[in-house]
Amino acid sequence: MDSGKVKVLVVDDSPTMRSMISSVLDSDAGIEVIGTAGDAAQARTAIKQLNPDVITLDVEMPNMNGLEFLEKIMRLRPMPVIMVSTLTSRGAEASLAALELGAFDCVGKPSAGDPQPFAGLIEKVKQAGKSKARIASAAASAPTKVNGTAVIEDYRPGVNVVAIGASTGGVEALITLLSNYPKNCPPTLITQHMPEAFTSSFAARLNRLCQPLIEEAADGAPIVPGKVYVAPGGDRHLEVVGGTSLRCRLREGETVNGHRPSVDVLFNSVAERCGRRAVGVILTGMGRDGAKGLLEMRNGGATTIGQNEASCVVYGMPRSAFEIGAVENQLPLRRIGEEILKSTLSRKGGTS
Repeated sequence: MDSGKVKVLVVDDSPTMRSMISSVLDSDAGIEVIGTAGDAAQARTAIKQLNPDVITLDVEMPNMNGLEFLEKIMRLRPMPVIMVSTLTSRGAEASLAALELGAFDCVGKPSAGDPQPFAGLIEKVKQAGKSKARIASAAASAPTKVNGTAVIEDYRPGVNVVAIGASTGGVEALITLLSNYPKNCPPTLITQHMPEAFTSSFAARLNRLCQPLIEEAADGAPIVPGKVYVAPGGDRHLEVVGGTSLRCRLREGETVNGHRPSVDVLFNSVAERCGRRAVGVILTGMGRDGAKGLLEMRNGGATTIGQNEASCVVYGMPRSAFEIGAVENQLPLRRIGEEILKSTLSRKGGTS
C-alpha cells in the first residue's frame, strides 16, 4: 500500500554525501529514502526497480555527469529532480543549466563546519513530490514573440518600472518571460530566490540569452530603460529609492518570509516610489513571499500579474497573492512578457 510518504532516490558518487543526504531526509516522517546510487548506470536501474517520486542528483559524477543524465531523465521519464551542487562558479553554471533542462530545484553541498547541512532540502523534496513535474517540450516552452519594433517605437522611456518575484521554477520562467523583451525594455528589477553564489552567473546567463542588458543590481545603480537588474543573493534586500531619478538600493536587514533578498521588500519599495507607474509580476515559487507586497502595489494603482497554476512548477507564491486579491491578471507564463509590455505602453505618461 502507498504509505503517503515521498519516495526519494539519492544519487551521488560520494558515499559520505549519500549518507548525509539520506540521513537528513530520513529525519522527516513524510519522506522515505528508498534507495541510493553512485553513478548514472546504478541510478537508471534503481529508477526502473523502485519508481521514486523524487531524485536528488549530484551534478558531478563519473562516466556520465549529472547534466547528461538529467537530460535523459527529462526526455525519457520526466520526474522531479533536485540537483546537488558545489557552491562555486562552476557549480552555479551547471545548476543553472540543469534548471533550464527542467530540474525542480537545486541545493548546495555543505561546507566544512556547516551547522545546518542541506538546509531547506526537506521542504524542497516535499514540494517536488507534490508537483506534477510540468516539463514542457521545447516547442511548447518557446516564448510568444511580440512586435519588438512597435514596442521600441511606441515605448516612452523613464515612465514605468517592472518588478518581478520568483522562486522555485523561476529560472525557466524568467528566461521565457524575458525572451519577449526588446532591447529598449522598461526598467525591470527581479528578486529570484537563489543561493548567493548563483545570482551573478544567473544574471550573466540571462544577459547572453536576451536582448536587454541584464546584470546583478549594484547599490546606487540608476534604474534606466533597456536594463534588467537581478537582486544579488546573500545578506541584502533589493529596493527602489529616489524620486524622479530612481536608483537601486541594497539594504542589510533581517530575512522577510524566510528570504533575503525578499520579493515583498522589493514590491513594497516599488509601491511606495512608483505607484501606478509600475507593473508587478509574481511567478512560480514556494511559500508566500511577495503576496503582501504585490497587494500594496495593486492598492497603489499598479498593474499586477500572477502566473497561473497550470504553467507553474510550484503554485505557491502566485496562489498566495491571488487569494488575498493582489493579482489583477492571472495568466499563463507564455503570455506574461507580452502583457507586461502592453501594460507599460498603456500607462505611458501616467503619474503616481
